[in-house]
Amino acid sequence: MPVQHASAVWEGTLKNGNGVMKYGDVTGPFTFASRFETGKGTNPEELLGAAHSGCYSMFLSALLSEKNYSPTISTSAKVHLGDDDGPKITLIELTSEVSAEGLSNEELQELGAIAKEKCPVSRLFAGTDITLSLSLK
Repeated sequence: MPVQHASAVWEGTLKNGNGVMKYGDVTGPFTFASRFETGKGTNPEELLGAAHSGCYSMFLSALLSEKNYSPTISTSAKVHLGDDDGPKITLIELTSEVSAEGLSNEELQELGAIAKEKCPVSRLFAGTDITLSLSLK
């Protein structure tokens, strides 16, 4: 398996500084305000949410492909940053819509639950509550 790379640079104090995260061809600026308030830019939690959405969608696609479905999967993640002796990701809410000809809701729910538990990013967050709202389009 390949090893992936991402990086970040932070300059200045926590509240007045700024940073840039880079992964692949994407560069995202971030600040205290973009992370802990509602400021412009991105933050590590959004990056994790994007990673989790992509990982879940690909894992579910793999499971559906094994059953000869050709799905379209749209997934989003809400990553909640709370406090537990310091900042901590306390909850991730995955919401996913799937369309695939012939797929029943029962089979989708069964495979969706497996994907939620076994995608690599979900496993990374083993100590975090992860919820899933999964619907058939």
